[in-house]
Amino acid sequence: MESLIKFVQDEFVTTKDFPEFSAGDTITVYYEIREGEKVRTQFFRGVVIQKRGRGSSETFTIRKMSGTIGVERIFPINLPALQKVEINKKGKVRRARIFYFRGLTGKKARIKEARRK
Repeated sequence: MESLIKFVQDEFVTTKDFPEFSAGDTITVYYEIREGEKVRTQFFRGVVIQKRGRGSSETFTIRKMSGTIGVERIFPINLPALQKVEINKKGKVRRARIFYFRGLTGKKARIKEARRK
């Protein structure tokens, strides 16, 4: 059954080529918003908290601070409205899912930048 699902996903679902990123990275996601007849591009810049799923059902969660309020947004990797993903900083974290980041404020909420190879 799993091989059949994988075959259908590989054949019929179009995949986009985004740069490789993981938890702890600061990225900017550009996506389309439709308001009636108008279409405009909006961006969401924040820290990747997690990536989950495989293939066409893969999603990633981004968290940003808007004033003093934390805002999280989940994006499917194959969302047709996604235009591009830019990596601003590569972060160095020890976990794949950094949910502890939600409880940190101020200087503790900073993530060290990974060394470039």
